[in-house]
Amino acid sequence: MATSCHNIKTSPLFSSFLLVLLLLPCTNPISFEITRFDPNDISIIYEGGAAPIAGNIEFSNVDWCQVGRATYFKKLPIWNSKTKQLSDFTTHFSFFIDVQVRNIYGSGLAFFLAPVESHVPLNSAGGFMGLYNFSNIYSHQNQIVHIEFDSSLNPEWDPPFLHVGINNNSLESATFTRWNASFHTGDTADVWINYNAITKNLSLSWKYQTTSLPLENTSLSLIIDLTTVLPEWVIIGFSASTSNRIERHVLQSWKFNSTLEMHEEKENDARKIILTALLSIVGGFLLAAMAAVLIFWIRKKREKTAEEMNLISMNDDIESVAGPRRYSYQDLVLATSNFSGERKLGQGGFGAVYKGYYTHLGMYIAVKKITKHSNKDVKKDYIAEAKIISQLRHRNLVPILGWCHDKGEFLLVYEFMPNGSLDSHLFKKKIPLTWTARYRIALGLASALLYLHEGSEKCVLHRDIKPSNIMLDSNMNAKLGDFGLALFMESDLGPETTGLAGTNGYMAPEYISTRRASKESDVYSFGLVALEIVTGRMAVDPIGEEDEAVTLVKWVWDLYETGELNKAVEGILTDFDETQVKCLLIVGLWCAHSDRSMRPSIMQAIQVLNFQAELPNLLTMMTVHDSNAARPLFSFGDEPVMSHSSFGVGR
Repeated sequence: MATSCHNIKTSPLFSSFLLVLLLLPCTNPISFEITRFDPNDISIIYEGGAAPIAGNIEFSNVDWCQVGRATYFKKLPIWNSKTKQLSDFTTHFSFFIDVQVRNIYGSGLAFFLAPVESHVPLNSAGGFMGLYNFSNIYSHQNQIVHIEFDSSLNPEWDPPFLHVGINNNSLESATFTRWNASFHTGDTADVWINYNAITKNLSLSWKYQTTSLPLENTSLSLIIDLTTVLPEWVIIGFSASTSNRIERHVLQSWKFNSTLEMHEEKENDARKIILTALLSIVGGFLLAAMAAVLIFWIRKKREKTAEEMNLISMNDDIESVAGPRRYSYQDLVLATSNFSGERKLGQGGFGAVYKGYYTHLGMYIAVKKITKHSNKDVKKDYIAEAKIISQLRHRNLVPILGWCHDKGEFLLVYEFMPNGSLDSHLFKKKIPLTWTARYRIALGLASALLYLHEGSEKCVLHRDIKPSNIMLDSNMNAKLGDFGLALFMESDLGPETTGLAGTNGYMAPEYISTRRASKESDVYSFGLVALEIVTGRMAVDPIGEEDEAVTLVKWVWDLYETGELNKAVEGILTDFDETQVKCLLIVGLWCAHSDRSMRPSIMQAIQVLNFQAELPNLLTMMTVHDSNAARPLFSFGDEPVMSHSSFGVGR
């Protein structure tokens, strides 16, 4: 069946009505027959989209993401906890499903037994049949048994075909058989359900009035002890739903008989006293509640006006730049399965990133959900990232598709990168990268940085260049992402005091000491990533024995001094271009120089990587500066200052 959608919320009046019903005397066993559903008949309680129309019950009004439920108004004793006696019951009903459009329909109709307090859950349309939602789908406390005519597939719990099934407290049918919804569309089916309390056999059979298939099975049975699944008292009824595909569900008649007689211990007089007292209390409470609600409504209206003005302000801020579109919160909830843990790709300092499937465009997306920091202006961070990335267009940047701020949440929507982040390939050995791919990734990252520094209208400092923020598309092309710390800088100005933000181990020494971000500090981070690409080692991990451990930069520098750079290549690489290896390592050392004045611009680095300029002699550069300033030092710490999520498989 299809995935969940939002549906109509059950009215509080229904819950109050149901509470009063529980206090009224019950007639048991239950027996009734309804051949025509009249709007004035109070024996059926309707929820959601269900309504009596022309003598039948229509459940979904032929609309998307709808839930309808029709419940008999009396509760049913199904077993006695003192005697352990079970009730026999039989029911016969007739219905039809009209799929409307062949091959584009869903989701189905079910007969159910559920706890007395049960009502339509929020977000229970589509495959949840109006009985479950994401929060209770795997709970063993639901206490629901239902028989479903399932007209749509959900691979998470359905067999690989449309089916009729008997379900024991789960969306996964305990027993099922194939069923062709489109073949029987519009044809009335007569259904018989029987439960034998002695054999504990729940049996089901059905027959269509005009359509039939020679080899089609039309019966099912399941041995089930209802005392282990259901409470003593239950409600009975029908539930139907649609998803992003529609169909029509119509109940034409319903007959039901049960056998268990179980008298409640309360006497009628006591019941009347309780009811009178309850109604008096409720009456007084309602008067007080109405006054409170009026005051609350006035306050909320004022707050809503302020919030609307705030949202308009944010919309204006983001829409002032061309590019991405605004997404609805409901669409993103649906796309990410309500931001379920199974969809999470990564978690960082500014929030989590989730994989989603956006049905309107038929494509996968990555949704960044900004975390509400107690010491951060979330709105400011959200608008800053949205405005910066919205103005950038380059083949080596992760494309932003849109944004959303609603229900107190701040979300950014990016194109999904199927090969995840660079660090997952270098350090987690997801898929080993060939040398050709590594060199192309380094060039792509350099190209992205050149665009940020020189190619866009304003100079952009990324401030958090590291492998987990470098994504790989389906062709292993590098895409720089996560602009949560990025900022604009006037091109003709020097380094700007910004406050320290980034990840320890990738921040330039002068940036740590002065809090001044610059193009050179971005180039420093690029140099470290270049060394990691060749060596397969993390820049923050010491190399060697504890007493003689050195940083990655120092280790590569020592190999450079002895003319043994090939020893820095990751061991799994057996087929590589020695000239390119030497070039990328020397450029990495050059960019990671501890003296910012000695680092190249990213344009100079690209020219060397493309063999359009000669390799620098770093030993010569050492001689023109004192050893302390020129030595390629590298400091690292244990904890990140700020880390961020990735737009692919997690970090």
